[in-house]
Amino acid sequence: MKNEVKEKVILVGCQLEDDDLRFQYSLEELEELTQTANGQVVSILTQKRDRVHPGTYIGKGKVEELILLEEQFDPDIIIFNDELSPSQIRNLSKDLSARVIDRTQLILDIFAQRARSREGKLQVELAQLQYLLPRLIGQGASLSRLGGGIGTRGPGETKLESDRRHIHRRIDDIKTQLQTIVEHRERYRKRRKRNKTFQIALVGYTNAGKSTLFNRISLADSYEENQLFATLDPMTRKMPLPSGYTTLLTDTVGFIQDLPTSLIAAFRSTLEEVREADLLLHVVDSSNPDYNQHEKTVQSLLEDLDMSGLPQLTVYNKRDMVHPDFVPSGEGARMIISALNEGDRGDLLVKMEDIVKKHMISYHVLIPASEGKLLSQLKNETILGKLEFLEENQIYELTGYHLEDHPISGHIKKFQR
Repeated sequence: MKNEVKEKVILVGCQLEDDDLRFQYSLEELEELTQTANGQVVSILTQKRDRVHPGTYIGKGKVEELILLEEQFDPDIIIFNDELSPSQIRNLSKDLSARVIDRTQLILDIFAQRARSREGKLQVELAQLQYLLPRLIGQGASLSRLGGGIGTRGPGETKLESDRRHIHRRIDDIKTQLQTIVEHRERYRKRRKRNKTFQIALVGYTNAGKSTLFNRISLADSYEENQLFATLDPMTRKMPLPSGYTTLLTDTVGFIQDLPTSLIAAFRSTLEEVREADLLLHVVDSSNPDYNQHEKTVQSLLEDLDMSGLPQLTVYNKRDMVHPDFVPSGEGARMIISALNEGDRGDLLVKMEDIVKKHMISYHVLIPASEGKLLSQLKNETILGKLEFLEENQIYELTGYHLEDHPISGHIKKFQR
């Protein structure tokens, strides 16, 4: 992918509010998304309006300006900063010779590149087909121009010119396959729950540094790059806390504002992993000027997914590059770290262990030296605070914390002080 010739792109944005800074960040993000999809931005056209033009998104005069820009730069593709209606795409395609796509198609394209697992690929294809279905009527001319490149990648691309019946059948087929995968994961999750492991999930805006942190605190190997949506498929790995107690840590897909509705629906099942978490680590990029909006976007998506009630620790990442205007939000548990700094990661693990303890029950037991198996279980399955051998009685004194309904709690009760 690195050797591909970059496609030339013109970006088009329509500002509906007076918040110039907000609009500027949104366009910068569109530019980053374009670069992630291997496009090169050659020009940006913007317009301020009370509402988008129902027929062409931007006004008539701006469309003429765009036609002149197209003659000047000869772009391969023109990307609009909002989701376009089928009629807007149709009308714009009549006047422009480059391919016209919107922010949603661009995001779907990046997801198509990033999907690794069978489930990820199926979810992207489903979202692509659901997006394309209402846009197929009267798109003969524009569809014939889909010769590959940004907005056409992924499993859905070969089906674009098929009839609607075929697409409906394919959608049903994908849904059936996804249901099977979801049921399999549900069984796996129930088994994990039965074994009572404390589960932690990383969430955050795309490119906040989740995978970097995940790789360094879980000894895993997740794809890690300074790109939007570097991680698409969730990964779960074991993560030992300072006491030696092992938790499960899940890395998730990055959230983004104006995430296509079809994708929220498609990735709902992937994010079911997060719903099972006992603790959310919300990673925020403190070096990004728009960090505050990113935080709000994540919280609002967590609400959409019925996950806003889960305990959270906000981790402001990239401490070494913090933005001059950065002020941490005043809510809940939080800390500022650099995922690349070993000392910071150590402090984070200590803080996480403190939070885990709050969700557990403390115990104090005296166990005979002959109970070797139980001793070993307590070392592995609880957070051990004190372990002392009392020689005159040949017993061990232990204090620590255990999960409330963990199978070990029955054994602890027998030897409780």
